[in-house]
Amino acid sequence: MGVKTISWSSTLSLMRYLCRWECLKDILLGPWTDGILCSIGMPVIKDSERYNCQVLCYNRKIIMIRPKMWLANDGNYRELRWFTAWKLKDKLVDFQLPKDVAEALLQTSVPFGYGYIQFQDTAVAAEVCEELFTPIPPHAELALNGVEVFMNASGSHHQLRKLDVRLRAFIGATHTRGGVYMYSNHQGCDGGRLYYDGCACVVVNGDLVAQGSQFSLKDVEVVVAHVDLDAVASLRGSISSFQEQASYKTTVPSVAVPYSLCESFNLKISLSSPREIKYHCAEEEIAFGPGCWLWDYLRRSGASGFLLPLSGGADSSSVAAIVGCMCQLVVKEIANGDEQVKADAIRIGHYADGEFPTDSREFARRIFYTVFMGSENSSEETRTRAKVLAHEIGSWHLDVSIDGIVSALLSLFQTLTGKRPRYKVDGGSNIENLGLQNIQARIRMVLAFMFASLLPWVHSKPGFYLVLGSSNVDEGLRGYLTKYDCSSADINPIGSISKMDLRAFLRWASTHLSYSSLADIEAAPPTAELEPIRSNYSQLDEVDMGMTYEELSVYGRLRKIFRCGPVSMFKNLCYRWGAKLTPSEVAEKVKHFFKYYSINRHKMTVLTPSYHAESYSPEDNRFDLRQFLYNSRWPYQFRKIDKLVEELDGDGIAIKESSGMGVVAAGSGNPKVGL
Repeated sequence: MGVKTISWSSTLSLMRYLCRWECLKDILLGPWTDGILCSIGMPVIKDSERYNCQVLCYNRKIIMIRPKMWLANDGNYRELRWFTAWKLKDKLVDFQLPKDVAEALLQTSVPFGYGYIQFQDTAVAAEVCEELFTPIPPHAELALNGVEVFMNASGSHHQLRKLDVRLRAFIGATHTRGGVYMYSNHQGCDGGRLYYDGCACVVVNGDLVAQGSQFSLKDVEVVVAHVDLDAVASLRGSISSFQEQASYKTTVPSVAVPYSLCESFNLKISLSSPREIKYHCAEEEIAFGPGCWLWDYLRRSGASGFLLPLSGGADSSSVAAIVGCMCQLVVKEIANGDEQVKADAIRIGHYADGEFPTDSREFARRIFYTVFMGSENSSEETRTRAKVLAHEIGSWHLDVSIDGIVSALLSLFQTLTGKRPRYKVDGGSNIENLGLQNIQARIRMVLAFMFASLLPWVHSKPGFYLVLGSSNVDEGLRGYLTKYDCSSADINPIGSISKMDLRAFLRWASTHLSYSSLADIEAAPPTAELEPIRSNYSQLDEVDMGMTYEELSVYGRLRKIFRCGPVSMFKNLCYRWGAKLTPSEVAEKVKHFFKYYSINRHKMTVLTPSYHAESYSPEDNRFDLRQFLYNSRWPYQFRKIDKLVEELDGDGIAIKESSGMGVVAAGSGNPKVGL
């Protein structure tokens, strides 16, 4: 007789796993799958491996379990940390159901593996999320095996200008092969940096026939389409190459089900017609994506609202406008009859019985604090802009001076050291100048968290407020922020959005969100206002950084998306900027960027969790997994650049502006390729 031991961690893991089966059992014991083929996602443990699966159910029975074969393991995703990829493609195996599930469903085992379901009138298969975007996607092989309907249950996060990539994949999947592609996507905050933007859709033979909303406060959204499967057979029969390839296909295993899914010819049912694809412009995406994310985060966190240090500059004003947009969306959804949004808004806004939000400004005053924390270096213009914007949005606004706190800290420092630092414009060194700026920035962070925790108490409100950050992706990339300053917060809606996109958003929001003061804010030159204003000097961000925000966006995309180091970035920019800059000027710009990028990379380790919206985000926790300690002199790379500059200058080469390293010509004659 043996003694069996089991750890608490494995016990809890097993309990969580069994809870999944309990949920599935509850669904199947109800009427929800009667006459409906359902694809339900859940983790399934088979033998010693855990698989990411779609459980295909019909008429209260499990038809088959389809494990995911290709896992997402780059960017924001680490599926290989949790799951194993299914590798057995030539047959289905038996899976023994848990005892209580087997007894409840009167099933002992189900087919498990890669395959499709053959009904009496059509064939249906699941293609799981990442598999659609692989070089050889399963739908290509499945289509040759006669599968007409593809179901994709996906978890695809929002990213600016990304929806087109998804839709082109669905359209391409069925344009040359025929078929019906049904795509569903998560909707809402994932509990972290990602927002899943929905946009469920149905595509038939390359035509979009149904599309759900991309940004919505709804918990559930259903998209319905009526399609003619004869159109799929007709298209496939008209393509000779499809017929030929299908004649020697690799056979995919299937499960036969003695039911029909299709309805007979019926004129009372209208077929769904092709429709124009609905895209949001980038400015709308910035408003609605982070706005929906903030609402989901707010209602699920238990917080009573947000607090934002509002400086009157472009970044913090963008965050304020996004919160204002969120309030507008909430009021609009309540007016449209969404009871869940209404219940959440009543709870968060602490409305009396029978009351609920009907005006976005009134709702904002209940859940949104803004604080202008000015100093002797702040201008009257930014103070006024912050006050006017707060009034337009409806936030509870405070105007606070931090000069007394700064003076107290400097007096303490002088007492301890006998020295008092001075600004550079007053004769101080760079070290003194930077130290004085950092004091102001860090005081604002401390005050922001104090206000967030105590202001609700002051106004007899329960709960706490979340502090919102307002640093953009370009400042993070360059490190143009103080570690633990007022950019440090609970969450940041714009931390992965470029300055160029934010300025375009401000222009859009001034009209479409009716916050007219944003036009003046966008037109003002970006400044931190941490140094004294003199008649002959005014601090400007781009001067401080030694580069423009537009240049930073270029550096960021080359570094992350095109995976460029200093040398390859220099070569690329010689082609891009060669018409206006010499190789030596390009070299200086590249060196300057990499110097400060590497010096400040450590700041990414404590960057406020930000809404992910940009493909070149430097966020260290999840997306941009790089080291944070570099040799900031880049000795080998910079010597290589110097050598290239010397060769280019010596040869007197004039470089024409181009977007890449190669030239490719395509035409009806002989193809020519040059490098």
